[in-house]
Formats: sequence, C-alpha cells, structure tokens
Amino acid sequence: MSEREYPVVGLPTPSETYGPSDAVALQLDALATNDEPCDNAGIMTAYNFASPANRRSTGPLDRFIAMVQSPQYRPMIDFEEAVRGPIEQDENYAEQRVTITGPDGRTTTYEFGLSVQSVGEFRGCWQTDRVVVV
Repeated sequence: MSEREYPVVGLPTPSETYGPSDAVALQLDALATNDEPCDNAGIMTAYNFASPANRRSTGPLDRFIAMVQSPQYRPMIDFEEAVRGPIEQDENYAEQRVTITGPDGRTTTYEFGLSVQSVGEFRGCWQTDRVVVV
C-alpha cells in the first residue's frame, strides 16, 4: 500500500479531539477484535494511528501487518485484557504502558510513545511513534 492509500478508509483515524490516551484506547479496542469488521481491521487501525516516521520504518501496510503478527506483538491481537497505566505527558509527547494478557494467558507489557504531529494530514493529532516491549 502506498502513502497515497493511507489512511485505510472506513477505519478509525486520528482526530484533534483525541488525546494521547484516547489514541491508545482506540487502537487497543480495535486490536481486541482484530478481524472486525474485516480481516486485520485492528492492525490497520493501528497503522492509521502510526506517525509518518513510524510508517516510514514499519510500512508499507503489508509489512506493518506482518510485524504485528510477529511473536513480539502477536499478544496484542485478540487479547483477553489490557491494563493501561497512567499517561505521562508533556505538551507534544506522551508515553503510556499497557499490560496485555494475550489469548494464551501470558502477559506482556508494552510502552506506547506518541507525539502531536506538526505537519501533514493529521497535523495537531496524537499519533504513535513507537510501541516497545518493556
């Protein structure tokens, strides 16, 4: 998928009305039921919330889907529970830890790093720069 086809149409996208915690919550909600309303809709929603810098290193979409399906991120797909920690935020950057209980019952903690975009289609919106296992 080229950048001209971004964002994936028909799925949630960033909005200036969403704070960083909202952006994380929307992605988690989508990943919890990954194949609703279509195959990999949850992963594609996460792609919609990925910052331009994130997409440059993890995209295009097919590569992003393969990355999320890899062992490192697979627990996020159709997870059983997500416990979100407090958001740490300054004016333009935020971090939030999320402990996921995967479908197999194992827990993994991830840290989402988000920033407010200064240019582009989603200028003024919080988007995900990184998600790392901690």
